[in-house]
Amino acid sequence: MEKIPSFTVNHEKLLTGIYVSRKDRVGDEIITTFDLRFTRPNLEPVMDTAAVHAIEHLGATYLRNDPVWKDKTIYFGPMGCRTGFYVIFKGDLSSEDIVDIISRMTDFIIDFEGEIPGASPRDCGNYLDMNLSMAAYYARKYKREVLENITPDRLNYPD
Repeated sequence: MEKIPSFTVNHEKLLTGIYVSRKDRVGDEIITTFDLRFTRPNLEPVMDTAAVHAIEHLGATYLRNDPVWKDKTIYFGPMGCRTGFYVIFKGDLSSEDIVDIISRMTDFIIDFEGEIPGASPRDCGNYLDMNLSMAAYYARKYKREVLENITPDRLNYPD
């Protein structure tokens, strides 16, 4: 079997960032999958599952309610390695195109108070496994390291 593209990324050089993971044609449309890398693979501890779960609920809720991006949002969810998230948007997009919406999403997570959307036994299969304060911690870290002073090495995969 051929190695899939996400396994060809040099994870030893990968920084936290926003990367175009792939672009796919679906009918007449292009969809762009982004790698939102919150922690450095194999160098930093992975995110705890309760924080990842809270970020997933909050991030998906924010994106699917944004007046501009709700109709472009296909998917937002965690990577199995727990170092980040994938977000898929409709359109032939670059990393630069989504910095603003991802920045606003992280602000939403950082500032969120109250009950996490969908955190109930009726709405979620593991509703008790959420940690809002750790979700805010990781969102602040990502905002500080990646979004506040974004540089090309945080927007393009390393060679």
